[in-house]
Amino acid sequence: MLHGGIPAGHVVLVTGLPGTGKTCFGLSFLAAGLARGERGVYLSLEEEVDMLLETARQFGWPLDEARAERRLEILRLDPRETHQSLHRIQGELGAELAKLKATRIVVDSVSLLEMLCDGEAARRETLFALAGACRGSGATTVLIAEADPQHPEITRDGLSEYVADGVILLGYSQTADGRRVGLSARVMKMRRTAHARTAQPYSIGPHGLVVDANAVDFGRLS
Repeated sequence: MLHGGIPAGHVVLVTGLPGTGKTCFGLSFLAAGLARGERGVYLSLEEEVDMLLETARQFGWPLDEARAERRLEILRLDPRETHQSLHRIQGELGAELAKLKATRIVVDSVSLLEMLCDGEAARRETLFALAGACRGSGATTVLIAEADPQHPEITRDGLSEYVADGVILLGYSQTADGRRVGLSARVMKMRRTAHARTAQPYSIGPHGLVVDANAVDFGRLS
């Protein structure tokens, strides 16, 4: 699906309905980089740190070890602390990320920026500031967003696609008789690289996402 992996320095949006493995995708992306000796940042607007680490343990990813070695930082932005979180995104986050010198960043989930902002203009400004902070750090970034339940090929906020260099859609697929429901991944766009446009089946197993034909190489950045 991605010929050569995600291009280094890209901001890539991963979107899908609940249960499609978006957080698992983000953790896989970070864990692959850590295994190659890289540094990572997980910026969470949703799950608490303990819950993220427990999820990683279930898939066998040693994030606790990387965190203890200071190769992984988990930053928490609480959507309930509106003023403080907005100030951090719009003013301090860029310098904070640059100082950490991470090569991979995951933001989960940008959909919760709705709780921080009053109106579309404020959401757009905050989203662009967040993406700009990640891009300015030089890291390759995965932004996670909820899909619109009525139109699952676009994000719930309808804005995230426009700040991203690439969009990967995780979704449900159904057999013709309607008796089986599976999972499929599709690269909707990926700037400056060739990619397949077909949906590729995948599953979520004991070691994370397993995509047929190695459709997404989490370890490789082109």
